Amino acid sequence: MVPRAEFTSYYGRPVIHAPSWAARDIAGYFFLGGLAGAGSVFAAGAQLGGRPRTATAMKVSSLAAVSLSAAALVHDLGRPGRFVNMLRVFKPTSPMSMGSWLLSGYGPAAGAAAVSAVTGRLPRTGAAATTAAALLGPAIAAYTAVLAADTAVPAWHGAHRELPYLFTASATAAASGMALIVAPTRENTPARLAAVLATAGESVATEAAERRLGMVAETWREGRAGTLLRSARALTLAGAATAALAGGRSRPAAVLGGLALLGGSVCTRFGVFAAGIASAQDPQYTVVPQREGE
Repeated sequence: MVPRAEFTSYYGRPVIHAPSWAARDIAGYFFLGGLAGAGSVFAAGAQLGGRPRTATAMKVSSLAAVSLSAAALVHDLGRPGRFVNMLRVFKPTSPMSMGSWLLSGYGPAAGAAAVSAVTGRLPRTGAAATTAAALLGPAIAAYTAVLAADTAVPAWHGAHRELPYLFTASATAAASGMALIVAPTRENTPARLAAVLATAGESVATEAAERRLGMVAETWREGRAGTLLRSARALTLAGAATAALAGGRSRPAAVLGGLALLGGSVCTRFGVFAAGIASAQDPQYTVVPQREGE
């Protein structure tokens, strides 16, 4: 048998440059943005469904998450002025430009919704802000996947069709986990149902992404990324099962299931991030797919 070829590049350098993003900042930004966006949808649904304590708690959670998400982004950029400069341009074909504008619209809406809910003041303004945040929430949860897939990184770009679904499902799992933690047991039925659906959706999206990636899917299964993504699957499945089977009767079970779901979502974002860096650093994941596509 012919041994497997080892692909190299000039001077031993990768074919493409790995993103200079810091894992802690950007993977955390991915997770927190998803939690915030999906949480706003949960908050609006809880308000419409007559679950006021859940609605208020999720509005506060979304505000905290988007604030931390913006802080992580600014920290990676180096100084706040760089984020402001991105608002000087409105470019629909640029995920970075559209993401900046989405955050600028979503953040104030999430803040107004949370402040109104906590203080009880300006209820009409609060209701309008809740609706606006819920409408922008899905885009906030998914656009980071588009941002990653728009790069030349093989493990991200190769899964550009599936990655938004994976990030949205992961965000839904995180938001359902947060709702299970902060909501009274009598109000957590929607969160438990969402946890089960999100777990199924995340599993399907992950498998579809790995099939499409072909050999590049090795970066999703091996090394640090593989460990994180296997942990994500285990935590998400355990969290959904705990929530579904015992979360409606037991407050400790609901909290435990919620923590597992949040942990699974964190592992998903950091795992996908790690897979992308690994695929950019190894020339074969750039060279082989290109040759096979010729």
